[in-house]
Amino acid sequence: MSLETFASSRALSMGVELELQLVSTHDYDLVASAEDLLRVMARKDVPGDVKPEMTCSMIEVSTGICNDYARVAEELEALRAALTEAARKLNIGICGGGTHAFQDWGERRIFDKPRFHYLSDLYGYLAKQFTVFGQHVHIGCPGPDAALYLLHGMSRYIPHLIALSASSPYVQGKDTGFQSARLNSVFAFPLSGRAPFVETWHDFEAYFAKMTDTGVVQSMKDFYWDIRPKPEYGTIEVRVMDTPLTIGRAAAIAAYIQAIARYLMIERPIRLAEDDYLVYTFNRFQACRFGFAGTYVHPETHEHHTVAEEIEASFARIEQHAIELGCDDALGELLRQVREGRNDAAWLRERHTKGESLPELVMDQCARWMGGEAM
Repeated sequence: MSLETFASSRALSMGVELELQLVSTHDYDLVASAEDLLRVMARKDVPGDVKPEMTCSMIEVSTGICNDYARVAEELEALRAALTEAARKLNIGICGGGTHAFQDWGERRIFDKPRFHYLSDLYGYLAKQFTVFGQHVHIGCPGPDAALYLLHGMSRYIPHLIALSASSPYVQGKDTGFQSARLNSVFAFPLSGRAPFVETWHDFEAYFAKMTDTGVVQSMKDFYWDIRPKPEYGTIEVRVMDTPLTIGRAAAIAAYIQAIARYLMIERPIRLAEDDYLVYTFNRFQACRFGFAGTYVHPETHEHHTVAEEIEASFARIEQHAIELGCDDALGELLRQVREGRNDAAWLRERHTKGESLPELVMDQCARWMGGEAM
């Protein structure tokens, strides 16, 4: 099977996908209501798309193709408002967060769709354990070689994105000690992790041909990489973020990715090398485990800093690009929260340690998402 032709897209355009939790308003456990919610949403005129995900207790919403932060925020808000109205009619709750705090994966049901049944047959219990919730951001690229440069350049910022979006400290009713435990479920899949280091689309096509010859993959969907090219859209897709607890934070994180992409595309500040990936897995783990306090090892200099320090340095590099894109105010709020050590994982832990039960915590998550809190 040959790789699809890399489609034409507007450079730096973006699309945002969010996987969301569906919960019972009785006990705030996950509830298998995706089919009912999708049926109600099918009668609504909303931007983007709303569709099923692997199990019946989750859905995915996506914006259309957007040029800037303001449009992303507008479309996500329209989707949030329509979903909230539909959910209240069905007496269910919707919330963000990378994991549900206390659900039992064994009780989940695979959504009745051929690809989901195929994945369930292939991966066994991992398919149900994949009831985790992430944010994906597509960035338009002017061509396939530029997409690969952007993919490898953006890989240096994976720890930044994990720490900014981390919202999954609890799994199966336990505090994992991680800020983003969701990614541990993703890492279990054999084709997860980093993309191979190839710099030209010609070489990527050769790699894809070798993989399809093995019979291991049939399409780009079979790769669960942290960042992957999406030739049918003409984009790269950044996939490491937990779903934030608010639409505002999701839009701001997308804007941060767009500003980094503009910096990388225009300034071309990095000379790519395979050795950049020597510290990749270490840096990613540190961000998952410790968030802003994690250790970041610079791929070239091997200097050690905290993830928070690296995020702050990145904001200085991309400031002018953020101004040009019209998202500097949103990124300023993100930076303020980094300096205060605040992300969604910290928000969740603070409430639980003060005495809220996990069901009460999920109830608060629903209130934040359905109420349209800013960040």
